[in-house]
Amino acid sequence: MPELADKQPSDEQGAFTAGCLLLLVLVADLAAALLVAIVLVARGWNRMGEGSARTAAGPPPDWAPVLGFGALALALGVTALVLLRIGNRGIGAVQLTLCVVLAVHTLRSWP
Repeated sequence: MPELADKQPSDEQGAFTAGCLLLLVLVADLAAALLVAIVLVARGWNRMGEGSARTAAGPPPDWAPVLGFGALALALGVTALVLLRIGNRGIGAVQLTLCVVLAVHTLRSWP
């Protein structure tokens, strides 16, 4: 077993791995947030032309922001739990904080 003791990652390699993992997670979260923003903007453009076709009962509530931000918060939460489970507490705590912020924003946009 002396071979395993020699192959222990150094602090520099561990910091490099954590930095790469943080960058990968942030890029994935940014891509998911961009997808949610595109969907919300597209739905907003679609609703701009419906002003003359409204009925007396009013339009139905718009659930797109709730579903979009809720899905993004769920993705952040799952990512945070996975990161916390594998031992990256700093990155997992950042992800969990972002998840809570998005969950609060989701509840505020509830129709």
